[in-house]
Amino acid sequence: MFKKLFGRPNFSLLIKKINSLEPTLEKLSDSELKAKNEELKNKFQASGLKEDFLPDAFALIREVSKRTLKQRHFDVQLMGGIALSRGQISEMLTGEGKTLAATAPAYFHALTKKGVHIITVNDYLARRDTVWMGQIYDFLGLKVGCLCHETAFIYDPAYKQETNPELDKERDVLGGFKIFHEFLRPVSRQEAYRADIVYGTNHEFGFDYLRDNLAYSRSQQTQRKHYYAIIDEIDSILIDESRTPLIIAAPDLESSDFYRKFARIVSYLKENEDYTIDEKSKSVQITNAGIDKVEEMTKIQNFYAPENFRLVHYLEESLKAKTLFHRDKDYLINDGQILIIDEFTGRVLLGRRYSGGLHQAIEAKEGVIVQPESRTFAQITLQNYFRLYEKISGMTGTAQTSAEEFHKVYNLETVSIPSNKPMIRKNLPDLIYKTKMAKYKAVIEEIKDRYSAGQPILVGTTSVEQNEIFSKLLTAAGIPHEVLNAKNHEREGEIIAQAGKLKAVTVATNMAGRGVDIILGGNPSTPEEAQKIKDLGGLHIIGTERHEARRIDDQLRGRSGRQGDPGSSRFFLSLEDDLMRIFGGDRVRNLMSVLKISEDHPIESKMISKVVTEAQKKVEGFNFDLRKHLLEYDDVLNKQRNAIYKKRQEILEKMSENKADDILEELLTDDESNIPDNSIDQASQQVTPPKVKPEVLEKIKTFNNEQKNILCQKILSVLDMLWMSHLENLEALSESVRIRAYGQKDPLVEYKYESRGLFKDLLDNFKNSIKQNIEQLI
Repeated sequence: MFKKLFGRPNFSLLIKKINSLEPTLEKLSDSELKAKNEELKNKFQASGLKEDFLPDAFALIREVSKRTLKQRHFDVQLMGGIALSRGQISEMLTGEGKTLAATAPAYFHALTKKGVHIITVNDYLARRDTVWMGQIYDFLGLKVGCLCHETAFIYDPAYKQETNPELDKERDVLGGFKIFHEFLRPVSRQEAYRADIVYGTNHEFGFDYLRDNLAYSRSQQTQRKHYYAIIDEIDSILIDESRTPLIIAAPDLESSDFYRKFARIVSYLKENEDYTIDEKSKSVQITNAGIDKVEEMTKIQNFYAPENFRLVHYLEESLKAKTLFHRDKDYLINDGQILIIDEFTGRVLLGRRYSGGLHQAIEAKEGVIVQPESRTFAQITLQNYFRLYEKISGMTGTAQTSAEEFHKVYNLETVSIPSNKPMIRKNLPDLIYKTKMAKYKAVIEEIKDRYSAGQPILVGTTSVEQNEIFSKLLTAAGIPHEVLNAKNHEREGEIIAQAGKLKAVTVATNMAGRGVDIILGGNPSTPEEAQKIKDLGGLHIIGTERHEARRIDDQLRGRSGRQGDPGSSRFFLSLEDDLMRIFGGDRVRNLMSVLKISEDHPIESKMISKVVTEAQKKVEGFNFDLRKHLLEYDDVLNKQRNAIYKKRQEILEKMSENKADDILEELLTDDESNIPDNSIDQASQQVTPPKVKPEVLEKIKTFNNEQKNILCQKILSVLDMLWMSHLENLEALSESVRIRAYGQKDPLVEYKYESRGLFKDLLDNFKNSIKQNIEQLI
């Protein structure tokens, strides 16, 4: 703590130094500014990264931004940049210009030539920021890469493609950035990663890492080492998405029929009779009566016998699909496909599938084609992917409610940055009704009143289903409106651009709750239009339900009152809302009963809002414990994955250097394998390793480099197959140890102990199988 308080210059001293350099830099010509950049580069080459150089770098990037973008970094943006540069989380209110703030630390670290990764939450932002901020970096001679789904680009101001009228139309609506086809030159992924600064989504970076560790030659690999990352919307990426691993899988063709059969079976099971649901933990448990029914329908005498392990898996996933996952809330159906809806952003997760057979169970439930279940080749959680970096930092408008988790899990400090202009948005007290129907009526009345005055309104909903309900109610009330959800995301830019106009009513899921800039008067707007809306009170936000995480509500509110603009927000709740019903409704219900409050009359009090906040804190605490628990299990896998990937990389490096002899000698002789075992105990049974025939070793010695490399690739494929089986074994182990808690044993301790034995077996099996099958491999 002493070091944090006194060991570094504070913000004000650094800002003062940066500002003192501005008058001198303003007088320099463009070529003289570029010469200053070269001076800084030389300093970095000689001394490495030092905070002593930070004022020069930040002052230079501010001056270049003024000349290229006509935007000058506010002091508070530089403060945010300093926090990022120190490897901290910079909490900046929405609308404070996080994108521009990130350019200073990105440039500062890019001077090391080690590569800077800027993580965005979607492809659109990756492209936009590459072209927008790329103008600054290009002026200074830095290359900027961009990773998108199945494509990669380099920012190149001299590059222009054929114009596309449809894209031009959307481009104009989005504010004139030529982000879709001009200035982005398609390149290989390797070339994009060689850029000084690379923009892309967390999924692109994570999946590229996994693909690199499935490659069979160095030339197929794309990423450089993991040096420094700036993570935009860091709470979304490292907390909300942290429980979902990134998985590369291959189809297993045998399971589809079973999922269809068990979808029919569970359709006959009844809640509270054959199974029970725990909504707090989002789990479902079959009862003895339910097991009897399943055994009767399947004609199996003992369904839970060891030989029926796979059938139990199909049953459990099918029961989850029936009870815990709902259409137009958790997923939607489009062209016969089940598409997952991200509960935090409201967007469709293209190309993503639920793991463990759940996706197939939902497909069977909905009667669409059941895709083959998958076998996992490689997986990693976002938590462990970002731990690969030497330094990470992040930006968000809502970090303080998760500051404890950032500190405990990632050792990241959260720094709140003041706003450039005072926040004057009015956050009105929540209104709570007895029933959903009473709440719906109240929301429509509120919209009518503000619509008639001309004030623009953004109505936030928690699901596509709720989104469509409010759309129907508004249509019935004769109120023109726009609808934004995962089903019509292709019009997102156009809808958001007009959401700040007079009389605009926009009903949106969480898609409009993060990273969306709604401009008063619309985009483009005139000063007269903007002023008229300011006089009406600015953009009004209506929340139709509280989310489980307070951060999501704060993100919705943050669409209003940006950069000192007026605005207002109010949440409408009911006792029938999931959050209130499951986590906090009893106290409020009792109060309403005592006060004899009618259905149409809301409670408006700070005490009730406090109850809601407490309910959210309960859920946040529960989810934090769950993420922490899962991470403890994942840490075991992570150590083993790092050991395997390190060995894989060593083999690839030797192959690229024409030193395959070293690997072959190590694997085919009787020396112990040098794969790090992370203090693996000797619990597994010792097996006498086989020996390779001398004549086979002699034959291999006659191979040329290409033949030896091909043999090494076959050896890698053996390692990959064993690793894939090991992942399945660990998955089964994690499920089986849970029941040991009933025997007063700690499941995590059991998992750690047994997983070590499994990993030792993997290492032994790898070397032994190579020796046993070397004749077939050559």
